[in-house]
Amino acid sequence: MTTTTTPPRDTGAAWLAVTTVAVGTFTVVTGEMLPVGLLTPIAAELEVSEGTAGLTMTAPGLVAAASAPLLTLGARRLDRRTVLYGLMALLAAANLLAALAPAYPVLLAARVLTGVSIGGFWAFAFAMAGRLVPEPQAGRAASVVASGIAVASVLGVPAGTLVSSFAGWRVAFAAVALLAAGVSVALARVLPPLPAERAARAADLRRVWRPGPLRVVLIVTALVVTGHFAAYTYVRPFLEQVGGAGAAGVGAMLLGYGLAGVLGNFAAGARAARRPARVLVTLAALIAVATIALPVAGAATGPAAALLLLWGVAYGGVSVTLQIWVAGTGGGEAGTAMLTAVFNAAIALGALAGGRVVDGVSVSAVMWLGAGLALVSAAVAGIAGRRTTSGS
Repeated sequence: MTTTTTPPRDTGAAWLAVTTVAVGTFTVVTGEMLPVGLLTPIAAELEVSEGTAGLTMTAPGLVAAASAPLLTLGARRLDRRTVLYGLMALLAAANLLAALAPAYPVLLAARVLTGVSIGGFWAFAFAMAGRLVPEPQAGRAASVVASGIAVASVLGVPAGTLVSSFAGWRVAFAAVALLAAGVSVALARVLPPLPAERAARAADLRRVWRPGPLRVVLIVTALVVTGHFAAYTYVRPFLEQVGGAGAAGVGAMLLGYGLAGVLGNFAAGARAARRPARVLVTLAALIAVATIALPVAGAATGPAAALLLLWGVAYGGVSVTLQIWVAGTGGGEAGTAMLTAVFNAAIALGALAGGRVVDGVSVSAVMWLGAGLALVSAAVAGIAGRRTTSGS
């Protein structure tokens, strides 16, 4: 789908709009990843296994994967401003329901609603970021919106973990609900009208899967994100059971992971504009190194913390690199929608596969699964990069 609009007349208003969308991205990613730091208390209170509790990551990922392309088709000529603040309001309602959930099935239903918001917001936010500013600044605007993902790792998941350790996991969900409600109001106030030029067509989405560089990006996305979330979803149980860390220690290590992720986001973004495939190879290889070495480090807190920092730097650059890679293929809004779909499906698949390994083998074994998939993604990206360089 192609869309056009006139950016806000005032430069300050334009960048306030971009920043507000970035805060929205931060909020949806925080909402999606929140259970990563809460699995242990959720499983204990609702009397389910940690692998079953991991379905709170799987459900929204699967729903987001479906909702991204479906909402792109279904929104048709709706003003994108209305779509964005409506989806953020839905996120607020979903997290409030999660906070009040009396039983695990209700929590899982709340996470399904969260998935609808995530898939739609990601697809539209990244696609229209450049519309908010003059064309020469479009790339920078897209980077700012993407930075919300990295900042969510710094503040969102670790903050949720710390809130849970002091006030309980329900309060963490309630806090995200309050944040989402505020962002919804802000989006309604600061975004300019963002009309769609024409309705999306199913053919636009099918075209994305034709043989070519865009399909390669989607395959690499599926591999690296599945591997990452197979391991990362269960990082708290790993750090507690293998590393012997308490709730506060886990929160501190995840904060360090997130800070490293911000560094990785901007470092990778600066290099990926020229050779995204090569950058992705490096990032995936570093993820593999970190996840292979963590079970070896075991209860050694210092080495485990250092490996989490390495993991954070590597994964922090993945999203922006993939976005830049998609943009370089000319995928447009349809490409962004399918990247969102594949990304979130991979989150769900990773969490599900990791949960089965945790319940069936051990919490350490899940790190090896993540490493293996990261290495395969590095190989695929490396082959794609050589073909691009050779012109074949």
